[in-house]
Amino acid sequence: MEQSRAETPAGPAAVPSAAGPPSGVPRPLAPAVPGPARRATEPSTARARRTDGSARGEHTHCEPAAPKVVPQRHSVRDQILEALRGALLSGELAPGEVYSAPALGERFGVSPTPVREAMQLLASEGAVETVPNRGFRVAAHSPRDLAELTEVQALLEVPAVLGLARALPPGYWAELRPLADDTLQAAACGDRTAYAETDLAFHRALLEATGNRQLVAVAEDVRRRARLSALRATPAPRTTDLLAEAADHLALLDALADQDYPAVERLVRGHF
Repeated sequence: MEQSRAETPAGPAAVPSAAGPPSGVPRPLAPAVPGPARRATEPSTARARRTDGSARGEHTHCEPAAPKVVPQRHSVRDQILEALRGALLSGELAPGEVYSAPALGERFGVSPTPVREAMQLLASEGAVETVPNRGFRVAAHSPRDLAELTEVQALLEVPAVLGLARALPPGYWAELRPLADDTLQAAACGDRTAYAETDLAFHRALLEATGNRQLVAVAEDVRRRARLSALRATPAPRTTDLLAEAADHLALLDALADQDYPAVERLVRGHF
């Protein structure tokens, strides 16, 4: 039986659900952003937006994003999983600390079982480590971990995007612009948790264009690991750093739409 430590810091607070899940189940602290909605954007509109300063990360203000339709989670475990991911990204769950499923379940208002299942999934992602008879320890990551994960990201994503640049019509890339805009909005707010999820959604949509589901799944797992590793191994990114990274997304879409292959290669290689 797992025992919670008396010194364990307060875990993420339960958030009442307004969308109708079972009573006591927390609304995810950092809900996953859906994949590309395949919204059609007229080419002329997309091209006009390129001249806006926001495409370069300039004159961007933190304003509430338009409401998004978040799909209902199919299980309590999934809701707990997203809440825990948000708590890891925000630092509410601290590296090196041990958290027990019963203690977290009590805070969330659920039984230990879905918490334990969610933590086991996080363990498979390298976010936490199992501590026998105690619970789960939030993993610490070294600069070497981050460097290795970044290298794997580049090996997966760079050739995929370079291949897509020549395979897809220029008009396709307008569909991804709303997702790139979401990353810019999160960056402008300095919200690391929201930025991590919107960045994940953008890169997922980019790779989904390959039609290779295994590539998408593996790349998403590596990106989640790398994001957590970056938070543990490096100082917290400044808002200006997030804005620069988000601006790269918009610049990449512009280069893809222009079929400017040298620019595409420069941007995608420089992104890692």
